[in-house]
Amino acid sequence: MLVNPGPWSGKRVLVTGHTGFKGGWLSLWLHHMGADVTGLALEPPTDPSFFDQTRLKELIRHEIVDVRDQARTAALIAEVQPEIVLHLAAQPLVRYSYDHPVETYATNVMGTVHVLEACRKTDSVKAAVCITTDKCYENREWVWPYRENDPMGGYDPYSSSKGAAELVVSAYRRSYPDGPPIASVRAGNVIGGGDWALDRLVPDIVRAMLRGEPVQVRNPGSVRPWQHVLEALGGYLLIAERLLKGDKQVATAFNFGPSDDDTQPVGWVVERMLDSWGGGEWVKPEGAQPHEATLLRLDCSKARAELGWRPRFGLQDALDKVVEWHKDVASGGDARAISLAQIDDYMARG
Repeated sequence: MLVNPGPWSGKRVLVTGHTGFKGGWLSLWLHHMGADVTGLALEPPTDPSFFDQTRLKELIRHEIVDVRDQARTAALIAEVQPEIVLHLAAQPLVRYSYDHPVETYATNVMGTVHVLEACRKTDSVKAAVCITTDKCYENREWVWPYRENDPMGGYDPYSSSKGAAELVVSAYRRSYPDGPPIASVRAGNVIGGGDWALDRLVPDIVRAMLRGEPVQVRNPGSVRPWQHVLEALGGYLLIAERLLKGDKQVATAFNFGPSDDDTQPVGWVVERMLDSWGGGEWVKPEGAQPHEATLLRLDCSKARAELGWRPRFGLQDALDKVVEWHKDVASGGDARAISLAQIDDYMARG
C-alpha cells in the first residue's frame, strides 16, 4: 500500500482549490483517511460539480477565499494553523486562458506567491506541495518524454503561467531554506468521475453520451499522458507524507504520468471510451482552433526510483472507472459512495 492512511489521522491539512475536480477528490480522500481538512477556494467552477455531487461540504471546513486576495489567504492559513498545505487552486483551462490571460496569470502565479508567503509566515506549516501541470515545460514537440530538469516555458497563457509558478516555487525553496520545504508536482491529463470542465476531452465525451449526441473532437492525433486522477493524487500524498516525516530530499519537482507504453492519442481514447459506454460516434468540428501541443509525454522515472510510485490503473481501466462513475450517478447512485469505493479499490492495489 503506497498511500498509508495512518499518518493522516488527525492531521490538519489545508487544500486550496477543494471545490475543483482534483481538489475535491483529494479532499474526500484525505477525510476518508481521518485528516482534519480545511478547503480554501472559489465556488465550484461547474454545475454540476464533484464538490456538490459528493456533498463534500458536509465533511470538511469549506471556506470561500480567492488566492488572488493575499490578505484573506494569509488570514485563513494563520487561523487554521495547518501542518501541511496542498496548493491546487488555479485557472486550469488552456482555451479559457486565451480569453482571460490576466485572470490566469493573477491566479496561477500571484496566487502561488500568496499561498507560499502565508506558509512561510505560519509556524505550524511543516511543508507544502504545489500542484502545477505537465504543460509547464517548454514544449518542443520532441518524441522523448520531458524530465523534471527540462526548461520551463509555455505557448499559451495557461501553460506559461504554470511554468512561471514553478519558477516561483523554486525561488521560494532556495531563498528561504529555513522555511517549510516545498515540493512541486507535474501531472499529465487526469481523468475521473465528476469532472465537468468545459473544453476537456473526457468531460466532453461524458456530456455528449448523456445527451445522445456525437462527440466533438478537435485534435484526434494529439498525444497526451492520460491517467486516472487517483494516480496523480496518490503521488502527491506520497510526497506529502514524506515531507511531514521531515524528509527534505523530496522537496523538489516530480512528474506523475502513465507508463511509457500506455500513452495514447486522443482518437484512441475517444474510441475506447465510447466502446466502454456502449456505443456512440465522434466528429471533428470545422474551422480554426487555438494552438494546442500535438505531442506531450512525461518521464516519471524519478517518482518510480525515489518514491516507489507506479501507476496502478492502465488507461483502459481508468476510462472504465470514468464510465462506471457517471453511469452509476446518472442512474441515481450516490456520488460519494462510488467515489469512496474507487478510492478503496485504488488503495488495495498494492
